[in-house]
Amino acid sequence: MKKFTILLLLLSQFSLFAQDFKFGKVSKEELQEQFYPLDSSANAAYLYKYKKVSYNYSGEEGWEQVTEVIERIKIYNKEGLNEATKQIAYYKPESGTNESISGLKAITYNLENGKITKKKLSKKEVFDEKRNKSWSIKKLTFPAVKEGAVLELKYKVSSPYSQSIESVILQEDIPVKKIDIHIRIPQYFVFKKYSKGYLPISLKETKENRTINYSYRENDRDITLKNRDITLFENIYKIEEDYTPALKQEDFVGNINNYRSTFSLELSHKKFPNSALQPYARTWEDVSKKIHEYPSFGNELNKSSYYKNDLPASLQTTNNEFEKAAIIFQFVKSKVKWNNNKGKYTEFGVKKAYKEGVGNVADINLMLISMLRFVGLNANPVLVSTRAKGVPIYPTLEGFNYVIAMVESTSGNYVLLDATEVYSTPSILPVRALNWNGRKVTKDGNSSWVKLTSSKHALEENMVMVKISDDMIVEGLIRTKYNNLNALNYRNNNNHVTEENLITKLEEKYKFEIEDYKVANKKILGKPIVRSVKFISEDLIEEINGKLYIEPILFLTAKTNPFKLKERKFPVDFTTPWKDRNTVSIQIPEGYKVESLPETLAIGLPGDLGVFKYQVKQVGNKIKTISVLQFNQAIISPEYYSALKGFYSELVKKQSEKIVLVKEKI
Repeated sequence: MKKFTILLLLLSQFSLFAQDFKFGKVSKEELQEQFYPLDSSANAAYLYKYKKVSYNYSGEEGWEQVTEVIERIKIYNKEGLNEATKQIAYYKPESGTNESISGLKAITYNLENGKITKKKLSKKEVFDEKRNKSWSIKKLTFPAVKEGAVLELKYKVSSPYSQSIESVILQEDIPVKKIDIHIRIPQYFVFKKYSKGYLPISLKETKENRTINYSYRENDRDITLKNRDITLFENIYKIEEDYTPALKQEDFVGNINNYRSTFSLELSHKKFPNSALQPYARTWEDVSKKIHEYPSFGNELNKSSYYKNDLPASLQTTNNEFEKAAIIFQFVKSKVKWNNNKGKYTEFGVKKAYKEGVGNVADINLMLISMLRFVGLNANPVLVSTRAKGVPIYPTLEGFNYVIAMVESTSGNYVLLDATEVYSTPSILPVRALNWNGRKVTKDGNSSWVKLTSSKHALEENMVMVKISDDMIVEGLIRTKYNNLNALNYRNNNNHVTEENLITKLEEKYKFEIEDYKVANKKILGKPIVRSVKFISEDLIEEINGKLYIEPILFLTAKTNPFKLKERKFPVDFTTPWKDRNTVSIQIPEGYKVESLPETLAIGLPGDLGVFKYQVKQVGNKIKTISVLQFNQAIISPEYYSALKGFYSELVKKQSEKIVLVKEKI
């Protein structure tokens, strides 16, 4: 009851000021506020987010969509200063009509000597930047921003493209005090509603009449325009939310935008007076078929003359379908390098990419599929939305931005291939492509979902052997083996780095000094990475009152629980199933004996999601520890978050328990 009373008091005091959200009416109380009342950890907060979407009609130009935006942001501390930089995206194709931005105003308010000062952004401080062939951004940074400042931004986007409404983001990385959304859509445009995120959305839907003036000619010979008023209704969507919490980042999230509370509208169809219905809404089957029919996709799969005389002779030495696929896979990787551009459509075309040895994702992987089909394999493209793009919430052509290859054997098994990734192996895709499910598209345009995550665990095995000198210095060898996705990631992250830098990085991570360093199989993809390191350390043993205290897995000990939230509304995304196995052997120093060892522990998560096994035992004059942590699913549902958090707490607690050695009595 006491906590509830305090909350009510905070809310009531919070509502005493800043009720006037009219642009330019920033109050002294807002500037004096030192922290966000409902989340004192917030570095900044939206005091107000306003968005209005409406449609204007012009007899000559037709319908124009207008979006008006007002934002008011409070900066509480220096960590919140990055909120002073803004980017406004708008559609600006290389050919066709642009969207336009007008009425752009950005003002910084500070409190100086008890008085409100304001600094306006000049037009010279707004920069236009081309993002890609279709989109540009206006970049700006608010002037004279200090801790405690309030920022106001206002602009209008006018678009001739009435069939698309930008999704409304209701939950930001910082808290939002008040959200005010108004969307007015003429009856001729019929949209489907979608929402995502775990926060409930208080959507209000109404209808209102509207009159527009319509200009027309009675016939083609009539040069005189006539005018008439037309009455129609508008569908009105209103969202008003108070005190929306921040969407807080935590480890193992993937793309946080997948879980951000968002309201979206997708055009289902248009129906104008005296005109036929124009459908727009699609199913995933429609989307996949449309992409397959596009010349820069489907047509590219049918081309083969440019490579058919170059295919490796080794294809003749095997009848195994997956061995053939592996040969073609390596051949494509050796012939064409990725230019780091994503895309489901070819950038140069497969012929040019093959000839010049460079291409985007589609150039390379559509070429790969064509070759696989040419040698008689059942190969098809799989459309993917990358992790950076996120998971689309409704079927749309823009939902996919990547394509990989799939080969299915006559036995029903399959492998996934991405030839843009130099260090990938069959069914071990790069992290960027591991985003839940992809969409397989067959030659006839039919499609179905395919799980992208490999069933193979990403493996890391550490074997450590150490001995302790008379002066308590630990000397040892650690041999680390990386396999599957861990091997791919190691090669990507380290093969281009000098050995000197790798040694420095490892010394900083484990707090030891390296005497010898070797890595095997850096470029032999069929084998795991094996790293061998000789080291010495003075920081692994604690001596108190003649007793030695040692953590059983030494520098490999997990010190903190990565899961800190009280509850989590979105899943834990590990990217792939994974397994870490640590085996440590510590030679007991001469003159000492074991007083106590940590007890054995074996715990698991529900549904065989994961397991942790830990055993410390004495074998002769050595203490041997085996620690195994394994997760069998890439995605852990939020319903298991509490169990996962407790599971990790037990792990951290157990690994922190120490071996205790005492001196032997003479």
